[in-house]
Amino acid sequence: MGTSEVQAQQDTAWHALSVQGALATLKTGRQGLSASEAQRRLQLFGPNALAQGERKPKWKLALEQFTSPLIAVLIVCGIITIFLGHYVDAGAIFVVLILNAIIGFVQESKADKAVEALTSLASPTTRIMRDGDAMTIDAADLVPGDLVLLESGDRVPADLRLIDAIHLKINESMLTGESEDARKGTQEVETDAALGDRLNIAFSGTMVTSGRGQGVVVATGGDTELGEINDLVHVSKGLTPLQKILKRAETGIAIAVILVAVFVFIGGAIINGDPAQAFLSAVSLVVASMPEALPIVLTVAMALGVSRMAQYNAIVRSLPAVETLGSITVIGSDKTGTLTQNRMSVEQVTVGGGGPQQLCDLTSGGSQNSAPAQGVQALLQAGALTNEAQRVQNDQGLITYSGDAVDMAMARAADEAGAVSSQELESPIALQTPYEPELLHSMTIRQQADGSLVQHVKGAPDAVLAMCTTMQDEQGQQLPLDADAVHAAYEQMGIQGLRVIGVAARPIPSGDDLQSHKRAHDMTFLGLEGMLDPPREGVREAIEQSAQAGIRVIMITGDHPVTAAAIGQRLGLKSTGQALTGSEMLGMSDEVLAARLRETSIAARVSPQDKLRIVETLQAQGEVVAVTGDGVNDAPALKAASVGIAMGESGTDVAREASDVVLTDDNFVTITHAVRQGRVTFKAIRGSAYFLLATAAAAMIAVGVNVIADMPLLFLPLQMLWINFVTNGVQDIALGFEPGDGEELNAPPRARSEGLLSNTLWSRVAVCGLWMATCVLVLFHVSVSRGMDLAQARTLALTLLVLFNFFVAMSARSETKLIVQLNPLSNKFLLLASLVALAIHAGAIYWPALAGVLGMAPLSLAQWGLCLAVGLTVLIFCEGDKLIRQLLARHGHTPRSALARTHRSIAAMLRPEQQ
Repeated sequence: MGTSEVQAQQDTAWHALSVQGALATLKTGRQGLSASEAQRRLQLFGPNALAQGERKPKWKLALEQFTSPLIAVLIVCGIITIFLGHYVDAGAIFVVLILNAIIGFVQESKADKAVEALTSLASPTTRIMRDGDAMTIDAADLVPGDLVLLESGDRVPADLRLIDAIHLKINESMLTGESEDARKGTQEVETDAALGDRLNIAFSGTMVTSGRGQGVVVATGGDTELGEINDLVHVSKGLTPLQKILKRAETGIAIAVILVAVFVFIGGAIINGDPAQAFLSAVSLVVASMPEALPIVLTVAMALGVSRMAQYNAIVRSLPAVETLGSITVIGSDKTGTLTQNRMSVEQVTVGGGGPQQLCDLTSGGSQNSAPAQGVQALLQAGALTNEAQRVQNDQGLITYSGDAVDMAMARAADEAGAVSSQELESPIALQTPYEPELLHSMTIRQQADGSLVQHVKGAPDAVLAMCTTMQDEQGQQLPLDADAVHAAYEQMGIQGLRVIGVAARPIPSGDDLQSHKRAHDMTFLGLEGMLDPPREGVREAIEQSAQAGIRVIMITGDHPVTAAAIGQRLGLKSTGQALTGSEMLGMSDEVLAARLRETSIAARVSPQDKLRIVETLQAQGEVVAVTGDGVNDAPALKAASVGIAMGESGTDVAREASDVVLTDDNFVTITHAVRQGRVTFKAIRGSAYFLLATAAAAMIAVGVNVIADMPLLFLPLQMLWINFVTNGVQDIALGFEPGDGEELNAPPRARSEGLLSNTLWSRVAVCGLWMATCVLVLFHVSVSRGMDLAQARTLALTLLVLFNFFVAMSARSETKLIVQLNPLSNKFLLLASLVALAIHAGAIYWPALAGVLGMAPLSLAQWGLCLAVGLTVLIFCEGDKLIRQLLARHGHTPRSALARTHRSIAAMLRPEQQ
């Protein structure tokens, strides 16, 4: 029996039951449960608390930071370097390893905070009826069937079916995303009603803003809407695009370097007959060729991205999110407060039976009149005089409004038009009827300065029209009521997604019994006010810029589909079909949903589960999805998205903790700035990786060929480490400081099939690496064959490789722009680091003590000139490729020539991600 009770409680559509039906189903009444029955149900249903996910032990989290192939090889290299006696190099390797482990550990430790923030929404205590007596108990002891008492300021402790509601308003924005407080009632609604339309349910974690009521508990703990969100927040985000690329690249690079080292060892041992020397050369080659600086380059580049994004009001909470922002192909944006201003504004008015007109054209500053016509003024005045909005004026004269969103909008419109004076607002109220869902209107009777009384009514247009017998035109003249004309204007405004309020007024004859006017009648219809949450400034342009950057924007909101469509149209969102709704999604397969999402850019009346499903469906199609949100309802989607973006001003703690990025200004425009910085970051990472791999390829080829060719040892092991220190030690990190060129948003996101380097860069790695290795080997061989001292020949080859790397670093600043097209001072750190590296190398050559340790000899000025001239030749390949591509693009061609096919063939052979 217990199991059937639990199942019945979970399966019932409580909002579709009448009050008596709900009480009967739960076997309770208005006196509440008995203490014994409550205890029995507590044992059956369990405590009213959210489940906590199992946390990963800290020690296990720490060990996982050392499991990647590149890190494993670096650990081995570090240990071998210690045995070689190169403690400084070993120390540098282990510092990189520890730094990355700390960063990874800290970031992953944040994962559980979203769940902790959710549990903070639980109410600690609550007032209930038990055995007919009101009492306060721990909210954790609530059970289905308990009768909860609500009043203003309470946090709802469980999901309740309301049985009484007196002026009850509840802020449900954390669940529905709607900024306006929900007016609650007790009437049953349709079974398939969306979450925001279940006006007879008070949801756990929401806040009572006004009024009072009673509700019977229908769900506790994990069975509540908040509990379902808690379960969804435990979903795993998975690896970011950059993490996936790096995982493949690390494996490929590690395998390639080890294979070359084994080849060098075996070949050297067989050909030279000296296994010990061959082993030392192989180990030195691994240490010199392994791009161990790549992890710290990534960290530096992303840390710089964090700093740059902070300047644009985007606070990054997870480092990988910096680059992922640059990869996104879809932005699933919340509407309220992100795309819109999060405040209702009167956009259009209809006076009497006329057609809709833009309010800005009728008020001061508009294109027609310097002041509103008499009929418009009367309409705005009446809307402000039956109004509960509170005004507060600061020392600078700026007025701020608080209260109901509709009341604030109508009050603001009247004030800005000068339609109502402070004396009129302060006029005594003789009789007032607040808005009630059952009445569909509010009414106020005010006493004017001359002692006369005027009645004002505002509310649902049909309800207000039913009270009217006449109407007023724009000049203030009374006319017979034309209900058809009013309905036509009402429908026209509704199609545009406006929330429409009807307004009426009439004088009250002196001596009348005011109670007889409590139910308004014989009113004069003044007109309609249509309001909307207006778009934020610059959002439409930001959406257009996103489209130019290959990023599609989808608006995901809890609003009514018509309202959402109207906002979407204003924002320029492209849709070939109607707005997708949560109820429509219920019967859709994932394949149909994916097709539907390709047709529309608007999803309305969606639940947290719907929003999460949209994100997961898009990701299953290969999209990189960023999601914005501010409420608890957004937390599952924020957690599952490739990048979760929370609002800093209006966002809940739950949303912020589930996110990767927090916008301090709640503005969608900020996202486009963040996307640009994400692309700048990846370009910098790619440039550093290209430099590291090109120089590593040159070293591997030169040393490998040298050993197999049975030539004198090209470089001593210590010289290999010196190359690693001088050429790669600072320049690769300095490339991470490369700023953007301002064109990042003029191209689509990089192809998902691209790895750490593009096909073009992989081919440059091969060609430039081969050219540099060939030049170094030829110079060394010619020098030795002409009788040059072996130490000087090695120094000459070493210097040439250092200069090669200098020019490759300069070229690596941009994949497409020539060196001469870049400002040499835009990355001062790189220029300085490269010059310092050359100076250190020159100092080592001419400082006898260090030269003796490294086995180097001084070079003449002519020898320096020779190295410089040959070093410049690498630019023929690096910069020549860029120039050819620019010329082809300038003439409207894409580089699908033999050169491009060669690029692709070389890249396919070299790309380590495919190994």
